[in-house]
Amino acid sequence: MLKFDRQGLIPTVIQDNTTGEVLMVAFMNEEALRLTRETGYTHFFSRSRNAIWRKGEQSGNVQEVRDIFVNCEENSLRLLIRVAQHGEAACHEGYRSCYYRRLLPDNAYETIAERVLDPSIVYERSDIAQAKAQLSTALDEKLRQLYGVYLYLRDHDLSEESNTSRLLQEHSQSYLVSRLGDELQELAEVQSGEHIHADRQSDTVLEGSQVGYWLLLLAATKKIRYDDFWPHEAIFDGYYEQHDSGWSVEQQQNCLSLLASNEPAKIAQGLQIGFALIGWACAEAAVSPLDPAEYDLAQMRRKGLIGQ
Repeated sequence: MLKFDRQGLIPTVIQDNTTGEVLMVAFMNEEALRLTRETGYTHFFSRSRNAIWRKGEQSGNVQEVRDIFVNCEENSLRLLIRVAQHGEAACHEGYRSCYYRRLLPDNAYETIAERVLDPSIVYERSDIAQAKAQLSTALDEKLRQLYGVYLYLRDHDLSEESNTSRLLQEHSQSYLVSRLGDELQELAEVQSGEHIHADRQSDTVLEGSQVGYWLLLLAATKKIRYDDFWPHEAIFDGYYEQHDSGWSVEQQQNCLSLLASNEPAKIAQGLQIGFALIGWACAEAAVSPLDPAEYDLAQMRRKGLIGQ
């Protein structure tokens, strides 16, 4: 049996399976070793963070396990893992190996390898990706909550108390598409400076929330499942992708045409385009893609349709 130290750790040497080069040394606990064996990719234990981490989870430079060896006495550097290194660098400093410096007689270090990537760029991109993922999760939660309210108002006739419920009971697809067209036009005009209430940022949030309102009403009326049109992902696509000047005009027409259909797949596609236009407008006005949904949720709370 492997002998873990008093902290429950075992030092591990990682070696390139093809070249024999020592890439790094790190610690594993029993959980990290189990995950390494189960997944086939190296996992380690971070003493500074007191947490398990998978090699390459930020940089993408993962290590695929080829063999695991144990030394004769199960002591000192006890565990040796041979891996196929995916990506140029095993070292977080951007070198192929963590052993890129030679110790000289005067105790100085001599760098003997070339840096193969700029770690600041790699980890900055990773941080951005993580921030985007967190933002997407938050937006997903907000939109699911909103859509849940519309489904409730569709399934429970509260027409006397809620105009939204009345619209959902009427099932007038053509009216909803028409109103959506008006709001899409106003959202575009906010960006061109032709439609002004207060300022561009505030107006984008207001009109973006209105576009989202009519889109979700259409989705609820036509009984489209949330997971069939993924509005949070569509908003992010519109927000982060680069579009030419004529993109929004063309997509407005595509959106309305598809939403006038009675085919669920086409309606779902139209909904995605509509939410992408919200994301596009938020990017144009430099506001958060969460803001229109948060505005709608605030209105729902004010009306008592969801809790505080």
